[in-house]
Amino acid sequence: MARGRLNSGSKAEAELPKAKINLDSLKRIAKLISYIKPYKGKFIAGIIFLFISSLTGLAFPSLLGALIDAAQGKQKYAFLPPTINAIGFLAFGILFVQAFVSFFRVVWFVQVAEKALADIRRDTYFKLITLPMDFFANRRVGELNSRISADLSQIQDTMTTTFAEMIRQLVLLVGGITFLTIVSFKLTLALLLMLPVLIVVAVFFGRFIRSLSRQAQDKLAESNTIIEETLQGIANVKAFVNEAFEAGRYNKNLREVVKIAVKGAVFRGLFASFIVFCLFGAIVGVIWYGSVLVHHHELSVGSLTTFILYSIFVGAAMGSFPELYANMQKSVGASERVLEILDEKGEAVSINAEENAIKQPINGNLEFDNVEFAYPSRSEISVLKGISFNADAGQKVAIVGPSGSGKSTMAALILQFYHPQAGSIRFDGVDAEKYALTDIRNQVAIVPQDVLLFGGTIAENIAYGKLNATHEEIIAAAKKANADSFITGFPEGYETVVGERGVKLSGGQRQRIAIARALLKNPAILILDEATSSLDSESERLVQEALEVLMKGRTSIIIAHRLSTIREADKIIVLEKGNIVESGNHQQLIANEQGLYRYLSQLQFETAKG
Repeated sequence: MARGRLNSGSKAEAELPKAKINLDSLKRIAKLISYIKPYKGKFIAGIIFLFISSLTGLAFPSLLGALIDAAQGKQKYAFLPPTINAIGFLAFGILFVQAFVSFFRVVWFVQVAEKALADIRRDTYFKLITLPMDFFANRRVGELNSRISADLSQIQDTMTTTFAEMIRQLVLLVGGITFLTIVSFKLTLALLLMLPVLIVVAVFFGRFIRSLSRQAQDKLAESNTIIEETLQGIANVKAFVNEAFEAGRYNKNLREVVKIAVKGAVFRGLFASFIVFCLFGAIVGVIWYGSVLVHHHELSVGSLTTFILYSIFVGAAMGSFPELYANMQKSVGASERVLEILDEKGEAVSINAEENAIKQPINGNLEFDNVEFAYPSRSEISVLKGISFNADAGQKVAIVGPSGSGKSTMAALILQFYHPQAGSIRFDGVDAEKYALTDIRNQVAIVPQDVLLFGGTIAENIAYGKLNATHEEIIAAAKKANADSFITGFPEGYETVVGERGVKLSGGQRQRIAIARALLKNPAILILDEATSSLDSESERLVQEALEVLMKGRTSIIIAHRLSTIREADKIIVLEKGNIVESGNHQQLIANEQGLYRYLSQLQFETAKG
């Protein structure tokens, strides 16, 4: 029945949303059921064994009743042996059959469920990582992670346990009522008049208590949030002498938690009293009425025992259905959320690495032709307005401008994270749409401002630019990136674990590993997205030296915040509010007294001087 706890200190369970089970929802999740097809032999065998196990389970109340009657010298059923020992051996024989089929039923169901779930997880994860960037811009990482963890775990529970348990309880319910009617129609009528009403009341009572439990947990979560916020902003709390205010806020929240918990305890006590009196009272009533029938020789003692056991089967089956149905609803809801991902249109990337190899080489010529772009999530705001420029192979082209002018958006367009609404982007004079997506990304590398390293070793992070790189190639790339000296300074050298997101390394060290990764990739076009803007002077010098090596002989698009780093660029493009307002080299742009570039340059010089 109700499993909800109302202790305010217990941990709240994450409740998955439920979905209605109807013909439409079942049609939608049929795609997930198709994952069972490769294992349908074991699945069908498991279903058959489940029926056998359930039916043999139904035989035991009758056998136990027959044993009691046989002990009194009566034969309950003509088709059963008359002696006690014969009935006992038969019972053990049936028990062995049930144990045998139950073992294989459980093993087969788990094998089918685990293999099917592994296939669903694989396809969901692969679809997820091949979805366009706009998909991720509109969703939180935690939500997506929940779909692969919590939602698929719910589906797993249903496939391994809930589905089988529903069939088993249905067989026990139908079979139990059938045998109850055979044993005594009068007792069955009395039981069926009481039991469903009691179970319905108990289920609704249980739901109400669980609702109160969730309210208490939500309030407790609010109080934990207050603690977290206060401790994170403790300097502000102390600076404004607001300790008393925060203590009052926390105390008020705790009083509300106590109020809900006490209210829940009252209803829990009522529920416990209801269970003790009504349900056990119903059992006492049935036994009482059955004893009257035994006294009047309308029922044998063995038959009464059989009836009581079947009553327990039927009551347990009825009581389990609400929870099983709720689990099925959660599973349907979880399936629909997983299918939302599987039905999304992914990018043209293959699950086989060999199919993603470069088919159409790029020399490095890049051209923007009247490109207009707005992010799909903010389609009313134009980020780029008629952008046109070209970068010849081997040229260094810098893009500068105030924050929000569209610099990083241009980098995203070059990498084909997004596609322009108007105009075109061309590589070597060929429209980007004529290239395979993997051809472009395999030949374009980016060194971002905030480098994300994976949680493995330094060698693994460098090799991410070329997965089949040898150890010698990794070291050579690190040396060119000015990274070898600090890497070999670690006790584990290249096998040093960088920690989650590279937290064990400084900003300059992470940048140089990113440069080594890009060198290993050997791209035709390189994008430097403010790669030195957050570094100190010494780190910037080392990174800048590594960048000079990296840019040599390849087209480089340099998105710069510090203008001092781009004076040697072949071409500088000045962006403002999505428009190119100036273009030329450093000398040409600095000579324009009314130009934005000169203004930004003077502003940075004065800031540095100050």
